[in-house]
Amino acid sequence: MFTGLIETVGLSSKATARGNYVILSVTSKLPVDEITIGESIACNGVCLTVVEKGSNEFAVELSQETVARVDMSRFQVGRKINLERALRMGDRLGGHWVSGHVDTTGNVDYLKSVGESLELAIKFDPEFDLLVIDKGSIAIDGVSLTINRIKSGWLAVNLIPHTGRETNLSELKAGVAVNLEFDLIGKYIMRSQQLGATKGLTVETLLESGW
Repeated sequence: MFTGLIETVGLSSKATARGNYVILSVTSKLPVDEITIGESIACNGVCLTVVEKGSNEFAVELSQETVARVDMSRFQVGRKINLERALRMGDRLGGHWVSGHVDTTGNVDYLKSVGESLELAIKFDPEFDLLVIDKGSIAIDGVSLTINRIKSGWLAVNLIPHTGRETNLSELKAGVAVNLEFDLIGKYIMRSQQLGATKGLTVETLLESGW
């Protein structure tokens, strides 16, 4: 589990295909001596398992499901990658609950200056509209952000100067694909409603069951 507060930005140093999955090596300022084999690190919002480590880099595996779900161009050699290690018990939750399980990719509509900040607009498949609410949370390439404006298949967020400096989002261009993870609580509510509709769950049936 993560918060969407990026610790540092690393660089993709090597990407090797092995069968139907990929081994990705990342150089960064993360303290490698504190990283253990088997732990999880969010890379551009994708929860990945560390399988190797060196003096100033670590390697993670991207399964076939991950390769199919995310935009692999974001992991090309030389590309900047947002990094966040998993939460520890007792850590402050400064962003929102982020699982690192990407729902879909969106595409940048625009990135423009608004005063000293940046406004980032993303287009996505309208089938996810119900998971997007005004002033709700979303993770874009692993960064926890507040949704400021919405339309069907479209949303806009604000990047404060600190976020622009400390993540790779300020380098985005129109048309570039980004990883999107919608709010975890919203997904559970939506799933609950779908199951309730399928099974005919109503206020009356709940009352009859003693609720």
